[in-house]
Amino acid sequence: MSVAETMFALTLREGGFSGTSEGPAIENLDTWLKAETIPVPQPGTGQVLVKLIQATINPSDLHFIKGEYGIPRIKGSPAGFEGCGMVVAAGTGAEKLMGKRVGFVATSSGAWAEYVLTDATSCVPVHDAVADRDAAALFVNPLTAIAMFSEVKQAESKSFIMSAAASQLCKLIAGLAMEEGYNAISLVRRDDQISHLKELGAAHVLNVTAPDFKAEIGAIIKAEKPRVFLDAVADQVSSDIFSAMPGRAQWVIYGKLSPELPVLTQPGQFIFLDKQIRGFWLTKWLRHSPPQTVMEAGRKVQEMFASGKWSTDVRATVPLRDAHKRLAEELAKANTGKVMLVP
Repeated sequence: MSVAETMFALTLREGGFSGTSEGPAIENLDTWLKAETIPVPQPGTGQVLVKLIQATINPSDLHFIKGEYGIPRIKGSPAGFEGCGMVVAAGTGAEKLMGKRVGFVATSSGAWAEYVLTDATSCVPVHDAVADRDAAALFVNPLTAIAMFSEVKQAESKSFIMSAAASQLCKLIAGLAMEEGYNAISLVRRDDQISHLKELGAAHVLNVTAPDFKAEIGAIIKAEKPRVFLDAVADQVSSDIFSAMPGRAQWVIYGKLSPELPVLTQPGQFIFLDKQIRGFWLTKWLRHSPPQTVMEAGRKVQEMFASGKWSTDVRATVPLRDAHKRLAEELAKANTGKVMLVP
């Protein structure tokens, strides 16, 4: 296959960490990324070069470009963790992926570019029945959904709480919960998100900004006794919800959408009620899980997308060359689906 010598890419202006904790909001993309033409990287042993079809944008991408994520930035490298594309060149040991459409996690150069260099082990050949929009979002949200829902199933309750429940990730978890008979207590910030989540099978959907929210969530917790709180917000509302949960409850923090720093008002619960607060990071889960567990999760992901039980909601598709003009505006709109980047 013919491969260009240069490519258009959105590259990082800064390296390392910023030391800030502002959250994922982006007002001006130019603050963080440059739009430039750079050489196309060449695959080495065990690597492949992927010609981009679509790249998805997750909150983790936005934290990363701002220097607020758990891994340091590399100045001048393309941004973007995840996408799908066609393998157009392969290094030694990776030839079996040549010509295949793959979902990938970018390990050597980022996904927000016309070509992406990554490890062959970070690519999954995609079934024909899986749409490009789903293939581009095959890793971060779907595997996180399966991994975190396994935490729910290990708890002593058939109900659980999710914040930011209108997110793509939480919609995937809601599908798993409905399939296996678990009650999702879903938290949102807008009334217009409630009906759709109920259609997806959520047992309860509450607006955290409603005047009666505290009383309503308290009554539901008392009745349902959820023991897992999957939280992407991590603000004071989250802390208060956790305080209201029963003994042996687990607050699992996997995101920080709010810049607010929560206060723990009842530390005695850790002593007398065996409560726990911990984090979840997909990278660590992949690193520490048995290979068979990861393979089974990957098969489950493709099965859910191919069958139509899961689908990726897309609210906007933005060409890479238009990103500096359009991306901040698209990301600021109501969360009705993913924003995708295309060449």
